[in-house]
Amino acid sequence: MTNKTEVVAGQSAKAPAAASASGQRRASDPMNVAIDCGWGTLHFADTYETSEALAEAMRAEGPGRRDIAFYVEEPHVMLSAAPLELFLDPSHAFRLTLADYEPSGTKPKGFSVRRMANEEDAEAVNRIYASRGMVPVRPDFFWRRRDSRAFTYLVAEDEATGAIIGTVTGVDHARAFGDARHGTSLWCLAVDPQTRHSGVGEALVRALAELYKDRGCSTLDLSVLHDNEHAIQLYEKLGFGRLQVYTLKRKNPINERLFAGPAPEVNLNPYARIIVEEARRRGIDVDVIEAGSGLFRLTYGGRSLRCRESLSEMTSAVAMSICDDKAVTRTIVERAGIVVPDEIEAETPAAVKAMFDKHERIVIKPARGEQGRGISVGLTADDDVDAAFMRAREVCERVLVEEFVEGDDLRLVVIDHRVVAAAIRKAARVFGDGQSTVGTLIEKQSRRRASATGGEASIPLDGETERCLKAQGLTMDSVPDDGREVQVRRTANLHTGGTIHDVTDHVHPALVSAAVRVSRAIDIPVVGVDLMVPSHRESAYRFIEANERPGLANHEPQPTAERFIDLLFPQSIPHAARQAARQSEPTCPA
Repeated sequence: MTNKTEVVAGQSAKAPAAASASGQRRASDPMNVAIDCGWGTLHFADTYETSEALAEAMRAEGPGRRDIAFYVEEPHVMLSAAPLELFLDPSHAFRLTLADYEPSGTKPKGFSVRRMANEEDAEAVNRIYASRGMVPVRPDFFWRRRDSRAFTYLVAEDEATGAIIGTVTGVDHARAFGDARHGTSLWCLAVDPQTRHSGVGEALVRALAELYKDRGCSTLDLSVLHDNEHAIQLYEKLGFGRLQVYTLKRKNPINERLFAGPAPEVNLNPYARIIVEEARRRGIDVDVIEAGSGLFRLTYGGRSLRCRESLSEMTSAVAMSICDDKAVTRTIVERAGIVVPDEIEAETPAAVKAMFDKHERIVIKPARGEQGRGISVGLTADDDVDAAFMRAREVCERVLVEEFVEGDDLRLVVIDHRVVAAAIRKAARVFGDGQSTVGTLIEKQSRRRASATGGEASIPLDGETERCLKAQGLTMDSVPDDGREVQVRRTANLHTGGTIHDVTDHVHPALVSAAVRVSRAIDIPVVGVDLMVPSHRESAYRFIEANERPGLANHEPQPTAERFIDLLFPQSIPHAARQAARQSEPTCPA
């Protein structure tokens, strides 16, 4: 039996650790050092006596975990012990010599960095992990280690909202297992992709480096994927240099994209890619017909279906035509008992103005269209109604006018007449810094949203944006005060720079029921139902529209792609999942 050092936060091994990357191992050094980090086990490969011992430890990886073997010096030798189970991670190792590190002379603006303080922080960190495709950690794992000597959990907090917008984890090797060289390592650096602040990642790395430097530690090491250019540029800027050691991981579904090679459909947009990746994980054949439009064919056994993102051949032409015409959609769902706002179809601007006799504020939108084009929200009698009418007319000859409903924009994704995800969508907004014009702030925020969505989202600089600013007494050239929130769009559409916030676990049952009734009334297998609600925790709502091709990628970490593939190919559902589903089904009384 091998001598394995299982390290738990707060404990310290008696002997110093081996670290052959910077020196020779001694007989007294601990062997086979492994640390449970919550998301997986961190194996210090240079402490393992044989490659077989490391392979045996990596084989013990639990389900849903991502174990890492770091400080591998001879990967070809290590891989020979389990070539079918392990792979060489395509990442670079970097090291910062803390004695040479120079702290920044400026402090973060608009946010602060502190230690994780409570379980709410832990839950927020998991939300960021999920948004970045990282393995979540049980909140109680974080919380039990809040006073750990080995682990350091830092978070970045938005000073205006109190929201957690970034996180990083540090491991002190000396406190963890007696590393005589006083090394440390950095893991799980992640920033909320929807944050309005820049420099969050840099502030977190600097805070961890300064903490360990003050503690008297010697080095800070990390591993970063070779193609993460922005992260590598940051590390090099801070003084990190390449370290000639490697990382091994186990071949599992979480790591598939790292060892299976790039998929041929690399040019697919995020909404098609999330479905294709789930199909490939299940062994479903993928034939990309036209990448630019997200059109592909999936084949499994004797069944073959074409899809355009989440729109498949299972959606009938009739159902699609109902969703395409907002007036028809309204008629169908209203007959099913769904609450809808007051609405008319207007042929002239004069007919639009007649709605002001009934409602102080209105919405003008094309009867057909998508991605928020041609929609003007919250118009009053003082606004340029004629211009709003013409913007809608440019998208569709038929123009709808409806009462403006205050509240939050709630999107519910319904697959096979079951709500899979629910999220509040918020219109694009920027925050003043006391120096930049609104136009500059919009351009910066637009670049961030485009980066976070693979180029799918940006904030238009058009008449609707100018109208929204005018209502707040601003123009593109205005310089808002530091911290002032400026709404720059009325509609919460993601393609026009809006953000989305998951509320699946908290949405009121009445709203779930309404969304399912909409899907059954239209008789559509996959649909995004949009409601205006005072609160997603309350039962009141107004129906807005139904989208026959909802963007499933917008709702991660909810299993939208999984349920979509379940619908198309039920025989591809993993056996264990099918068994669990059967066991959870309610039994009918005799």
